[in-house]
Amino acid sequence: MASEQGHTSGIDPIDPSHYRSVLGHFATGVTIVTAMTPSGPVGFTCQSFSALSLDPPLIWIAPGATSSTWPLIADANAFTVNVLGSDHEPLARAFGQSGADKFAGVGYDLGISGAPRLHGVLAHIDCTLQSATQAGDHFSVVGAVVGLSASNGTPLLFFRGGFGEFSQ
Repeated sequence: MASEQGHTSGIDPIDPSHYRSVLGHFATGVTIVTAMTPSGPVGFTCQSFSALSLDPPLIWIAPGATSSTWPLIADANAFTVNVLGSDHEPLARAFGQSGADKFAGVGYDLGISGAPRLHGVLAHIDCTLQSATQAGDHFSVVGAVVGLSASNGTPLLFFRGGFGEFSQ
């Protein structure tokens, strides 16, 4: 039975730094989620991304609840997940910072969703916002896929707090 503190009675709560360390052993790809707003393009780096359903085609992302960019994307009601290649670490770092003009010098066009599709990335997944539910310190977001494309290359990976690349 779960207690009001969010953990099972009789079991010690999980230490956040230990949680982050252990889950950091799962390598993830790195994406940039973008949208177009009345004030211009917005985006943030996101490694919490996954395919969710084939029929209908759905994806899942988990932006942080404290993100200043996520509410702008939610209001746009459409977004693109841009899958980064191994040479895009600087782009991932730039879009991971708050306050800067993240699109300065970044080429993009608009996808079918109306959201920016960054030039030179491995894949674009254009979505409309299907649902967003707060889940702890993040949102659990489902996007309905309305368009997609891919190119060749190797992915940028995030593992144990750092960036790397896939090697076959």
